[in-house]
Amino acid sequence: MANIPNDPMMLLSYINTKLRDDYSNLTLLCDDLELNINEITTKLSTIDYSYNKELNRFV
Repeated sequence: MANIPNDPMMLLSYINTKLRDDYSNLTLLCDDLELNINEITTKLSTIDYSYNKELNRFV
């Protein structure tokens, strides 16, 4: 992954902040930052978080 937090809790905060402030969905975020969407969702699933499209955040 790019220059993003490796720790799942820090990654959660980083991704949710980016989604709230800068991106209308996870796909746009990952495309723009050149991140692998599967790696993000897998890493956050290890702490029991999944992406909610309606809320545009991991919950």
